[in-house]
Amino acid sequence: MDDAIIDSKPIPSSMRSVYPKVINHIAISVPDLDQAIKWYKEVFGFQAIAGPVKFLPDNSVIGKAVSDIHGPDLKQMRTAWLSSGNQIGFEIFEFIEPKAERRQQNFEYWKSGFTHICITDPNIEDLCKRISETGGRQRSNVWEIVPDKGYKIVFCEDPFGNIIEIYSNGYEQTITSLIQD
Repeated sequence: MDDAIIDSKPIPSSMRSVYPKVINHIAISVPDLDQAIKWYKEVFGFQAIAGPVKFLPDNSVIGKAVSDIHGPDLKQMRTAWLSSGNQIGFEIFEFIEPKAERRQQNFEYWKSGFTHICITDPNIEDLCKRISETGGRQRSNVWEIVPDKGYKIVFCEDPFGNIIEIYSNGYEQTITSLIQD
């Protein structure tokens, strides 16, 4: 029998083994792929894995997938694959046709969807300075959100308008310290 019974109600076998999934990669869109690759390598030390590669919605398997995923208006795009220090993939897309455009409102946090990526670096101030000196910008003050431990956060953006949060400490360490009172 594939179903377990709890409180006289069957539970499908597909629901019995839920475990934390691994985040495989994050993807962003930029108007200049070559500049973005250079920036993410120089500022965050991300490693190039593959690319840039041009994709066209042609009759190849990848071309058909690109067309299915992005719809009929996409005529051409380029992609590169990088990796973070903890091996989370970081994909960068440049849409060529239609041409990529920078959003005017790049932090519409009140609308659903992904709002930012977060990087961990113990020296937030130096990283903010590096981001600002290389075409990005610091969006917020540096906040010491767990003062007794010196845990800090700040919001910045890359030169293309993508939002980047920075934690001085790891995610679980920061969140559990933040909510303990």
